[in-house]
Amino acid sequence: MKISFLASHGGSSARHIISAIQTGRLAGFEIGILITNNKTTAINLWCLENNIERLHISGETHPDNEDAAIKQALLAVSTDIVVLSGYMKKIGKETLAAFNNKILNIHPSLLPKHGGHKMYGDFVHAEVLAHGDRESGASVQVINAVYDAGPVLVQKTVPVLVEDTVASLGARVRAVEGELYLEALKKWQANDFKV
Repeated sequence: MKISFLASHGGSSARHIISAIQTGRLAGFEIGILITNNKTTAINLWCLENNIERLHISGETHPDNEDAAIKQALLAVSTDIVVLSGYMKKIGKETLAAFNNKILNIHPSLLPKHGGHKMYGDFVHAEVLAHGDRESGASVQVINAVYDAGPVLVQKTVPVLVEDTVASLGARVRAVEGELYLEALKKWQANDFKV
């Protein structure tokens, strides 16, 4: 089963999954391609250093139809499942249709809490703290056309501490994301979910 990635920024989840495949911790999967919309990101440089096939596709490289270019690149390597890792752009209609129920995303809260348009990263952690939540965590979901509205595969809870800042809460959530993604991929592989 071939995993490809849409990644940006540090791409920590993509790194974790790729490492798990390479070391045999995530059996039954192989690496397809990593597509980034920004060629200067840390994940793009990491792929170069680690001989991971990667491609830069953005509005800059494909101003006429970025979505079609992404879809074609994923299909060209026989992608079975797509993993989002720090990828902030909304997935286009062509890619969604070609990979219906086959695109996973991780979100830094316990969805449906603190999800939706413009809710990502530190914005989510600030919202959790502002609402006085006693717990937060991460959710891996199958994405659809609406931000953070797809079915949740797995969640992991972390406590929110009285002394927490956005940075400390964010670090605690990020610490569970890599392993949670592996759990979600195993669940998806076993077809142990409903959409």
